[in-house]
Amino acid sequence: MLRIAVVGTGYVGLTAGACFAHLGHDVTCIDIDADKVRGLSRGLVPIMEEGLDRLVEEGLAAGRLSFTWDLAAGVDGADLAFLCVPTPIDTGGLADLSALRAACADLGGMLDPGVVVVVKSTVPVGTTRNLPEFLGRDDLPVASNPEFLREGTAVEDFLRPDRLVVGADRGEVVDRVVAVYGGLDVPVVRTDPTAAEMVKYASNAYLVTRLSFVNAIAAICEGFSADVDAVVRGMGLDARIGPAYLRPGPGWGGSCFPKDTRALVESARRGGYEFRFLEAAIAVNEEQFDRVVSKASDTVGGNLSGRRVAVWGLTFKAGTDDHRDSPAVAIVERLLAAGAEVVACDPAVAFAGPDLPAGLVVVADPVDACRGAETLVVLTEWSSFGDVDPGVVGDVMAGRIVVDTRGVLDRVAWEAIGLEVRGIGR
Repeated sequence: MLRIAVVGTGYVGLTAGACFAHLGHDVTCIDIDADKVRGLSRGLVPIMEEGLDRLVEEGLAAGRLSFTWDLAAGVDGADLAFLCVPTPIDTGGLADLSALRAACADLGGMLDPGVVVVVKSTVPVGTTRNLPEFLGRDDLPVASNPEFLREGTAVEDFLRPDRLVVGADRGEVVDRVVAVYGGLDVPVVRTDPTAAEMVKYASNAYLVTRLSFVNAIAAICEGFSADVDAVVRGMGLDARIGPAYLRPGPGWGGSCFPKDTRALVESARRGGYEFRFLEAAIAVNEEQFDRVVSKASDTVGGNLSGRRVAVWGLTFKAGTDDHRDSPAVAIVERLLAAGAEVVACDPAVAFAGPDLPAGLVVVADPVDACRGAETLVVLTEWSSFGDVDPGVVGDVMAGRIVVDTRGVLDRVAWEAIGLEVRGIGR
C-alpha cells in the first residue's frame, strides 16, 4: 500500500483519489474549498459521475480515503503527490498554470525528499520538466501521467483504461508511478515527460478532427439527400478507420476538447508550426453550431425573432451535469442572439444559473419546455428524451417540426402523429 496525496478534488482529482483508494492505497485528497471538503468527508459527491459516489463511500468506510483543506497535513508522509488542479485557457491561448504554480510553491516547502510529484492536469508540452523550478527543489522526482477520462464514464475509464501513459526522465521514477496502478491489466507507455504530455494533446486533437470530419460529411450528405448513417457504417467497417467518433451531431465541446485543441494550436504556433489541420477542425465545429441554428430557423420560415424554441439538452453529453463549453449552450446563445425565446430542459440542469446564457428559461419537464413552441431542437443525447410520448409533445407544440441533432427520437413514431423530424446528415 502506498501513501498518496491528490491535490485538487475536481472531476479528475476526485475520480483519481477514489479509484486509488479502491486499488488499496491510503489516499488523502486536498482542496482549498473547505465547504467542498466537509461535504466530501460526509460522502457528498458534488458532480454527476456514474459509480463515483459508491467509490467515495467505500473509501471513507474503509479508512483509505480522506479529505482535507490542510495541504501540509494532506501530504505528510506521502510517497507520491498527484497534481490535479484546474488548467483553463489563459488570455494567450495556452493552459493557465497559476493554480499549478501556486500548488508547487506550497508543496516545495512541505514534501519530504524523494516524494514523486506527478502532473495529471493537462498542461502545455514541457511543463513537467519545469516542475523543479516551480517547486524550488531538485530532490523531488517529477513525472507526467496524463488522464484520459470521459465524463460520464470516468470511473470505468480509470479502472479499465485503454492505456497508461507515464513520462519521466528516469526509469525508476516511471516504475514508481506505474506501481500505483498495480492490479490493473493495462498496456503501459513508458516515455519521457514531454512525450507523455504530447500524447494527451495529440489524442484529443485527433478525436476532434474525426468529429468535425463526420459533421462535414453529414453536411455533404444533406446536399445530395444521402443517409449519413449508411455512409458512417460503410466507413466504420473499414479496419483502418473504425466506428468510434464518427457519429454526426451538433458539434463537439466539453471541459477538455475545446481548451486542449486551442492550447495545442497555440503551442504549435509558439514552436514554429501553423497547425492549419487542427485550426480547420475547430472552424468546422463553429460552423456546425451555426448550421444547427439555421436548421431551427428554417423550421419557422427563416426568422427566429420572437419565435419560441424548445431545447432538450444543455450538458455537452449525456451522463454528466457539466455544460462547460457545451455545444448545446453555444447553440442556445446563437438562438437567443437571433431573437428567439428559448425554453430548455435537461435532466442534469435544474435552473438557469449565472453560468448559462441570459434570457434562457429552464424547466424540469421536457413537455413543459415544448408548450407553445414553434420548433423543438434536441441537443443532448439523454435517453430519457427518447421515452417522451410524441403524441403529448404534438398536443402542446404550436409548430410541427423537430430538429433532432443527436438521433435520439424514434423518427417513425414521431412522424406517425404528424410531426416532421429533421436530423444531421439526412
